[in-house]
Amino acid sequence: FHPEEEEGVPSFAQALARLGDIYVNDAFAVSHRCHASIVGITNYLPAVAGLLLEKELDTLGRIIEDPAHPFAALVGGAKVGDKVDLLENFLKKVDFVLVGGGMAATFLKAECYEIGKSVVENDHLQVAAGLMNRAKNNGARFVLPVDVIVTGEIKSDAKATVVPVNNIQPNQRIVDIGPETIKEFTKTLRGCRTVF
Repeated sequence: FHPEEEEGVPSFAQALARLGDIYVNDAFAVSHRCHASIVGITNYLPAVAGLLLEKELDTLGRIIEDPAHPFAALVGGAKVGDKVDLLENFLKKVDFVLVGGGMAATFLKAECYEIGKSVVENDHLQVAAGLMNRAKNNGARFVLPVDVIVTGEIKSDAKATVVPVNNIQPNQRIVDIGPETIKEFTKTLRGCRTVF
């Protein structure tokens, strides 16, 4: 609710620090963010990792060091750029990379699909193509959506339809994976012993 939070403003972090005696970070999912309540506050309070964060890191360490195969990485979110390093690390270990979320549009465009008005990281198209190529060379399979839910615009009363990825129109934007993709992802994941 405060712009100073995401901007990591030191005075805001200092104000937050006045509310406690010690900072315990148990929020693994946001630990990479340079926000006032995550990074900035550690300049003003003694800080430690919480038990849940420790458990996440231990689990992640085991997955990275010695995953049970078949091993799948399911990735999504909006930006490929945020996950390049993670994908680079996993490519030598995974058997499958399943791509959903907003970042699927960038991978689909890298494969020369029409993605309409979908949000795409044009500066990461070569990166996406390179990741798919390296995965193939390592014996891993990239699993991209085969169908998607599209709409003309993102608003609460927008009409959404399901289309195959080879039938996305120039005036449509991808908002989610479709039911056939869900079936494909489910089938792949059911055969895996490790899923990240």
